[in-house]
Amino acid sequence: MGAKEEFIEIYQSKIQRKGADKLLDYLTSENSDFFTAPSSTRYHGAHEGGLVEHSLNVYHCLCDYLTRERTKELYRMDYSEETVALVALLHDICKLNFYKIEMRNAKNDKGVWEKVPYYTIEDTLPYGHGEKSVYIISSYMRLSREEAFAIRYHMGFSGVEDKNSIGKAFEMFPLAFALSVADMEATYYLEGSPKK
Repeated sequence: MGAKEEFIEIYQSKIQRKGADKLLDYLTSENSDFFTAPSSTRYHGAHEGGLVEHSLNVYHCLCDYLTRERTKELYRMDYSEETVALVALLHDICKLNFYKIEMRNAKNDKGVWEKVPYYTIEDTLPYGHGEKSVYIISSYMRLSREEAFAIRYHMGFSGVEDKNSIGKAFEMFPLAFALSVADMEATYYLEGSPKK
């Protein structure tokens, strides 16, 4: 099963709230590049399909993190399968229709200059990162406060937000911390930067 098929299977089996079907219709439409987009311009998932692969990696990392005895018993992190799937699969929906392919000159392995494709950013909805994902999802379905904060702060302390706000969000909404951990695990350990 490919990444697109796995994403759709998890999405349809776990996310049942009103509007979820319409969002999936949009993601699979010709107006969306969600399943072909990269996850970044040159770091993790900087290839066709990187965004959906990253979304699945975050989902699996979050599921694994939340099964830990400590998270359930000590931290009282107990979320529905729908919430877990929603925040993990859609946390980076802000990258939808965000990257474009351009050409540049680069030397090939023989030292000859040639035109090569590379990803650039074309942000037609400059609304931040996590908050843009919340905005897009909220156009289709209602998020709980904890889901919205988890998606908004999934970048954790690597984001550009006020560090006090991030800490407060993690304190108030443990799912935000858990999603941030899953995102970092997927980014740095499963995907990583391409070797130069």
